[in-house]
Amino acid sequence: MWLNASCTLEFQIPVATPFLLMLRPRSGWQQWIAREEYLFSPSVPAVEFTDSFGNLCQRVVAPAGHFSVRTSVDIETADASDAAPGAPFIEVQQLPDDTLPFLRPSRYCESDRFTEIAASITKGEAPGYDQCAAIVEYIRRNVPYTPGEGQEIISAAEVKQRGSGVCRDLTHLGIACCRALSIPARMVVGYLEGLEPMDLHAWFEAYVGNRWYTFDPTCSDLKGGRVAIAFGRDAADVAIYTQFGDPVELLDMRVNVKQIERTTR
Repeated sequence: MWLNASCTLEFQIPVATPFLLMLRPRSGWQQWIAREEYLFSPSVPAVEFTDSFGNLCQRVVAPAGHFSVRTSVDIETADASDAAPGAPFIEVQQLPDDTLPFLRPSRYCESDRFTEIAASITKGEAPGYDQCAAIVEYIRRNVPYTPGEGQEIISAAEVKQRGSGVCRDLTHLGIACCRALSIPARMVVGYLEGLEPMDLHAWFEAYVGNRWYTFDPTCSDLKGGRVAIAFGRDAADVAIYTQFGDPVELLDMRVNVKQIERTTR
């Protein structure tokens, strides 16, 4: 399917302020970008680099006053994510090197504190995909998804204590439980077609059966086109913008995802 996905951020900047942005998805085996627009108003120079996780990042200095960022992409992606019940657990010594950063505890995914609960949740499940699916089902049944309520980033342990969370929080909990079972798991931030209310979305991928598979504790199934923007160990690695220096005011954030007909032009 073809999607158009766009995000607009509007800020009020008190003084010239450095920003680190992460708003450009990459083409890959799961998605293909045919057209892209990335605009700053007022126009400012930007320097792009690729971070250690392969994400495209942009450095800008926003001038004082009103400043906006608008991105838009036409992208081809699947209308549902793959599922693979029974996909096997991969022994740690057999894992590819690039999966290892997603195996250890991180700032918001304290997997070393979830060994017992992860084992309890997945008791009787075949090692690998089925364990991940059991973790997601546990979160869906026991940790209510409360979109729009999470302004502060909280860790997996805090989510477990609080008992509810936004997509980012539930994702942290799923990742921590997977890593506690020695299954690499990484956070993904991007767009999801049909998300209500519409916003940027977070889910996770786990490495089983010799590839990454999508898991989403906030959705009842894996239907809907997904556009991955950034991958990381947790929310600290995938912030769509990071501002340095004096605080700035985010005036507005608008996200839109819609199906389109793609024609040759």
